[in-house]
Amino acid sequence: MPFPLYVLALAVFAMGTSEFMLAGLLPDIASGLGVGVGVAGALTSAYAIGMVVGAPLMAALARRWPARSSLLGCVLVFAAAHALGAVTESFTVLCATRVVAAFANAGFLAVALATATTLVPADRKGRALAVLLSGTTVATIAGVPGGSALGALLGWRATFWAVAVLCLPAALGILILIGVPARLPIGHPQTVSEHPGSGHSGSGHPVIGRPVTGHPPLRAELAQLKRPRLLLVMLLGALVNAATFASLTFLAPVVTGTAGLDALWVPVALVLFGAGSFVGVTVAGRLADRRPGLVVAVGGPLLLAGWPALALLADRPVALLTLVCVQATLSFALGGTLITRVLYEAADAPAMSGSYATAALNLGATAGPLLAATTLHSRAAELGPLWASTLLVAAALLIALPARAVLAGRS
Repeated sequence: MPFPLYVLALAVFAMGTSEFMLAGLLPDIASGLGVGVGVAGALTSAYAIGMVVGAPLMAALARRWPARSSLLGCVLVFAAAHALGAVTESFTVLCATRVVAAFANAGFLAVALATATTLVPADRKGRALAVLLSGTTVATIAGVPGGSALGALLGWRATFWAVAVLCLPAALGILILIGVPARLPIGHPQTVSEHPGSGHSGSGHPVIGRPVTGHPPLRAELAQLKRPRLLLVMLLGALVNAATFASLTFLAPVVTGTAGLDALWVPVALVLFGAGSFVGVTVAGRLADRRPGLVVAVGGPLLLAGWPALALLADRPVALLTLVCVQATLSFALGGTLITRVLYEAADAPAMSGSYATAALNLGATAGPLLAATTLHSRAAELGPLWASTLLVAAALLIALPARAVLAGRS
């Protein structure tokens, strides 16, 4: 894989740490700002809403901007939003900083996804996506549990400061190592590399991607959203991600309440979730290009069975921690495969395809926690989000069943 992909993954690591870290910080934030845990859960939805709105908007604005400038600006705004969030005493202001950070994250990810597909041959989009998303999965393994532990020791504000500082080396890496000529925006025809995917032009000057033979107007790229196949895979990706975030956002109360474990076990659960997500993304990277139908056919039913099993066995710590890892593996394998299909189905929208994938992911991340929060006051209590995840995956599979040919990549 071209080295610039790993530079982009470093920035995704910083942003992924922020996106997932609230799973371990919600009780402390709620207590510190004087709101309920369910209300504090709206921070996750606020972030996701910013991602949904920001992805297409930022991608459209960045069509004519140099890629390096777009990526660098997004990272710096992201860092500033976290610095402000770390010092505010207002829950409303904190929500606002999450929306701003989400816009920056959405802009970065939309440009990075579109860029990643130009760095590799056309039949390796899944592998490029796996490298890029590895930043998120490493964040769930190291960044998020580390942030949760830091929050337990020094308070949630320290975690926000840590994310802001973490953005700085990512910004420096983009500035120095992403070799994009300043005059070339995403999607502009470039000099063909002697070695496709190598990241260098024949003249020896680094470029961020392979040439794009055409640069469709914005209206033509937006028109791709009328295609039923594209809308289908976006919907399925959103449903699977909604199930993932519904349970992940409220995982801490399950660990400390139903399982009866100490608060320091929350980072352990998040590490296991992160390890599973890394395995899942790796599987998706290997199979999403050639065997997407197999991933959906095998992973979908297993994921559906896993959420109710987790709810029923949550009072047994060993079973709980094991199933958290397994469900993360299945969720990210299935979700990563579906998002790869979005990139394939939106191949005629080279500048906007990344925003479509980002929007699908975060529509799910918005709806999932909102739906899960409504179950916290039901008879299921803190296990309600796990049952909500079950319903979301069941809906996805019912929709996917008659669309097997689309998911397999066939005409």
